[in-house]
Amino acid sequence: MTTIDEDHTRPEGVDDLTVEALGNISEALEAIEIARGHLYTFHRLSGTADFTLGKGVDQLREAGHTDLADRFERELVGRNVLEGRWTFQIMEEYDDGYYATFKELDRLAREQLVAGKRHLYEAELKEARRTAGRGGHEAAPDAED
Repeated sequence: MTTIDEDHTRPEGVDDLTVEALGNISEALEAIEIARGHLYTFHRLSGTADFTLGKGVDQLREAGHTDLADRFERELVGRNVLEGRWTFQIMEEYDDGYYATFKELDRLAREQLVAGKRHLYEAELKEARRTAGRGGHEAAPDAED
């Protein structure tokens, strides 16, 4: 069997269930990466909204609606999005806690079980699904089957 490269070749003695388990952990980590991206999107959009709101409040004030502008400014401009937190604080807590722990345990499992190799499940799936010798189905860039 042709393989992508040594970095994606299962170490001797590693069973199918272990490779599948690490594949599922990798898939879960990919979902966490997407969730983290959405959290950063939330952070950016919340900040943009606060500054845009501030402009609208200034315009209300200039238009003579000072009472309403004052209320927006008091109750909403610069307000915490969660108890005691702006979005940067949410990001820091997430990154330093859950995300860092997930990344560390994923790395630890791969180091202990498969010599640190990544995406073994996916590499084996690619090998099983590709048509060897067919253009566009190469095992790796510049690989010859």
